[in-house]
Amino acid sequence: MLYRKITKRIEEYFSSNSDRMLLIDGARQIGKSYIIRWVGKKMFSNYIEINMEEDKLGDRLFAEAKTTKDFYMALSIVAGEKMKDCDTTLVFIDEIQAYDHLLTLVKFLMKEKRFRYVASGSLLGVTLKNTQSVPMGSLDVQHMYPMDFEEFLYANGVGEVTIDIIRESFNKQESLPDAIHNKMMDLFKKYLLVGGLPKAVSTFVENRNVLEFRSIQNEAYNLYGIDASKYEAEHNKKLKIRRIFDSLPSNLENKKKRVVIKDIENKAWKRTDDYLDEFDYLISAGIALEVKAISAPKYPLIENRGKNLLKLYLNDVGILSGIFYRNNISAVMSDIKSINLGSVYETVVAQELKAHGYHLYYYDNKKNGEVDYLIDDVDNLSNIPIEVKSGKDYTVHSALDKFLSNKEYNIKKAYVLSNEQQVYTEKGITYMPIYYVMFFQNESNVVEQFLD
Repeated sequence: MLYRKITKRIEEYFSSNSDRMLLIDGARQIGKSYIIRWVGKKMFSNYIEINMEEDKLGDRLFAEAKTTKDFYMALSIVAGEKMKDCDTTLVFIDEIQAYDHLLTLVKFLMKEKRFRYVASGSLLGVTLKNTQSVPMGSLDVQHMYPMDFEEFLYANGVGEVTIDIIRESFNKQESLPDAIHNKMMDLFKKYLLVGGLPKAVSTFVENRNVLEFRSIQNEAYNLYGIDASKYEAEHNKKLKIRRIFDSLPSNLENKKKRVVIKDIENKAWKRTDDYLDEFDYLISAGIALEVKAISAPKYPLIENRGKNLLKLYLNDVGILSGIFYRNNISAVMSDIKSINLGSVYETVVAQELKAHGYHLYYYDNKKNGEVDYLIDDVDNLSNIPIEVKSGKDYTVHSALDKFLSNKEYNIKKAYVLSNEQQVYTEKGITYMPIYYVMFFQNESNVVEQFLD
């Protein structure tokens, strides 16, 4: 059983008397169904699970369930013997997006309180945005991501005591001892290869077979490609979404790492605004992580986004490293000077920050250059710039220096994340090892509601 932080949230929901249905949203292959199933079977004596994608392709029992009476009738055919009382019966509606009318039915199912409910969806964000009569007051939507680095550490036998000690060192901004730092860097580099897909992590933990966990990542990437082509035919946007998805790895290899708009359809006159629906689809599906440009940072960042310059990162660093390096692990595990790991390191930081509740932005200024990430600094009502370095030149960051020199920005702290062991602060910049990103936590937005 792999430890997932969201387990606690699900257990708290099942132990409460909430009048809202919990919906776990996220991309395919990240373990949504598994963790709900595991907690549900543990906490309820009568556990019922219906996969609506399978029903849609098979008996279609729920296709016309437009009322609660219709729903109960269909449910009784599947699991009538388990339909007991509300305290002991849990109904897990998996892949609920297959029937968007069920989202409309949520309000009435929860109001009647005949059973307890939980749901999940792989394209839930897309479905909710396209469903006109969604009763948002009846939904508790939680977004789930691939396993983060801390969860990866637990899977690899690093105990809670050790992680608490490392967290304390982070909070005190202290360096780790040589042996612990070396172990953490070794596991971090392995995380770059394996990523956070639970099946890939389990395979790695069990047999360390590169071919096997790469095969799992390739399968997930292909499924994401299929999802990227699922846009309704009448919108005539399938091809453009797929082209954007297919271009994500190559864009990250470019110096700017931005989406190249003119390359989507080979039309130089096209602009970012022409593809907002396509970008939104990939982001809402959980396939891509968006990082928006900010040229004049002011708190809060969400109110100051405006530049039509967008970066899209893949949602799992293991998939990306597999595309780039295939089965050659030395590209990541060894310090090969000719290999630039910049896009891989930026992807893992994006993945960590997003999973920990942050909206993602980067600083882009024609005069001053770019800084990899900006996050809100709630305590100082300012912003925190973060620069990510994969090489030895981690102290070279002209754009960050120019950013900090602008007194109008009122920047109180900044970070450079790299492979280096020592933690120290110099000229307003705190240098710390890359693995410390696992402790960056947006306490004001711990769980993202994607309908914002």
